Amino acid sequence: MKSNASLGSLLRRVHNDERGAVSIETIMIIGAIAIPILIFLLRFGWPRIKDYFNDGMNDLESERSGVMQNN
Repeated sequence: MKSNASLGSLLRRVHNDERGAVSIETIMIIGAIAIPILIFLLRFGWPRIKDYFNDGMNDLESERSGVMQNN
């Protein structure tokens, strides 16, 4: 019986405890803003970003080939 009463009081204390609520709300707001931005970037920006890095890698490979031929 006593463990049930202590479990009940523990659950009541945890439920009524509001410490950390502000930080959780802040994280949820930041997530609500960041997730659509990330989805937009991945959907529309990723092909451009990928092409940019692929062009850079191709330039590096061609320069490496030029250096290797000169040696």
